[in-house]
Amino acid sequence: MSQQPVAFLTRRETFSACHRLHSPQLSDAENLEVFGKCNNFNGHGHNYTVELTVRGPIDQRTGMVLNITELKDAIEAVIMKRLDHKNLDKDVEYFAKIPSTTENLAVYIWDNIRTHLKKPELLYEVKIFETPKNIVTYRGPYQLNGLYNSLNKRTARDSCTNISSDSD
Repeated sequence: MSQQPVAFLTRRETFSACHRLHSPQLSDAENLEVFGKCNNFNGHGHNYTVELTVRGPIDQRTGMVLNITELKDAIEAVIMKRLDHKNLDKDVEYFAKIPSTTENLAVYIWDNIRTHLKKPELLYEVKIFETPKNIVTYRGPYQLNGLYNSLNKRTARDSCTNISSDSD
């Protein structure tokens, strides 16, 4: 019995959006301390690059893991229509109550792309390049001792002032 080959397929897209790093769970002073200049009242923008990777067996009939058109259509629906040239905090309901960090953006994209795929289990990774130096990779909920932990990987104290797009 031979093993079926497994491949990774990645599609890259770019989009532009603005946001303000601000948590409703923190006071204005705490937000300024945690997020620094990224807490600017008027926000700031990014030209994001997103890579979506699926992983799975290569179908013997089609020679593909997934038809790239399906992934392309999912990206159009979730990223280009909902996020491109938008204010993440004001135009995307998901960010009304949570900070629009790149980590949370990756979770948003992951959750929503999966709803557009015939086989959502094939989604392997969402990688977002906020800047050439700052990259977030998300591979689904974090599993700890068999339980899923939905905690953000970056705490407020570790965020913008230490690794924002505007810092080195």
